[in-house]
Amino acid sequence: MSPLRLSLLLLLPSVSVSVSGGPVWTVETAVATALRQNPDATLARERIAAAEAMVQQADAAWLPQVTLSGGYTRTNSALGGLMNSLNQRAFSFDQNFNRPGAVDNLNLTGTVAYSLYSGGQATARREAARAGIRASEMDLRTVQLQLSAEVVKTLLQLRKARESAAALEVSVKTHEALLTNARLRFEAGQLLKSDLLSLEVQTAQVRALLSSARRGAALAAQAFVFILGSDPSSDGIELAEHDPALAALANPETSDVTQRPELLGLRERLRAAEAMVAAARGGGRPNVNAFVSAQYDQGWVSDRHANSVQGGVIVDFKVFDGGQVSGRIRQAAAELEQVKGQLRKATLQAGLEVEQARLAHADARERLAVTSAAVAQAEESATLSRLRFEKGSLLASELIGSEGRLVEVRLSRTLAEADERSSLIDLRRALGLSPIALP
Repeated sequence: MSPLRLSLLLLLPSVSVSVSGGPVWTVETAVATALRQNPDATLARERIAAAEAMVQQADAAWLPQVTLSGGYTRTNSALGGLMNSLNQRAFSFDQNFNRPGAVDNLNLTGTVAYSLYSGGQATARREAARAGIRASEMDLRTVQLQLSAEVVKTLLQLRKARESAAALEVSVKTHEALLTNARLRFEAGQLLKSDLLSLEVQTAQVRALLSSARRGAALAAQAFVFILGSDPSSDGIELAEHDPALAALANPETSDVTQRPELLGLRERLRAAEAMVAAARGGGRPNVNAFVSAQYDQGWVSDRHANSVQGGVIVDFKVFDGGQVSGRIRQAAAELEQVKGQLRKATLQAGLEVEQARLAHADARERLAVTSAAVAQAEESATLSRLRFEKGSLLASELIGSEGRLVEVRLSRTLAEADERSSLIDLRRALGLSPIALP
């Protein structure tokens, strides 16, 4: 495979291009659209909503629990008849307690209960739930950073792809002009047929490369639509000619990774795991609950009714539970250690990612400087070669080689520019920085 074709194939998988009468996309509008429509962002927001619901459940421990119940019974049992007569205030020693006959009762009961002490479980669960919300918010921020970086990189590659296509179009026009001149010289007997055929083959190859670039750009445009979270469309993608957000991308001045949202989220999960250990230990402590209950009983057989109220305090303490509490404590402690390990691993991984991204960015900047100088030299050489060919002092094969090198170095510079901007975005992402200000 020739270097020219290899350079183009390396560029095509990561580009997107289109020109149409649709909206003009900038970095800010593209990122805003992706954050609003992309399914990953939607899922992260729903995880926050679920965490907020867990906090609501945990907060319920500080509120009284009110229950209402009711029912109607009819019985001829001795115990049921006695209890109903007592509740209805219809008791009489004249009754036959062994055969009370059919007795009915409508019972309505309302109870208010309040937890006075739960061994610290309620407090620990609420703290764990609140930490879960903060962790979910960090998850959303992680998704937003990842999405914004991918959107900007895709949009950046889209712009570079257009430049690559433009470079190939210029090359095609140049080859066609040279081919026209070569045919005139061949007809005048000033050029060998083999040289003419070589130039025709080279022109056809450049046309094929341009065609492949356009097809690849059309597919990449659909990938850009996909990352935005939009439905596939036949409309083209049009970019703003000058995008201040791209120009404002700057090399980060910090190397601190502690503010990466992934690490902040893991620290919140660490707090939640610590709170769950405290909640598990609270299971071995007594529970104290206060209650008050009001009851109404109505009997139609006895034609009597009555009200009653009772209240008090209940203390529950598990003397032996078969090891359930100790098992929960061990499980919670093991999960806490797992989160600590995850945080340690993520911290080390973040440091490695930053170093890799920094080296990749430095390498991309060096390649950009080299290719920029190579383009200037190749353009000057190609100009001289064309003049010599028109005067008949240069073989067609030499001209073809000069033009091929010009196309190759132009594509190499385009690749280097895209790599430099993309590696800068990767570096900012590794440090937990967004390409633009996020909401």
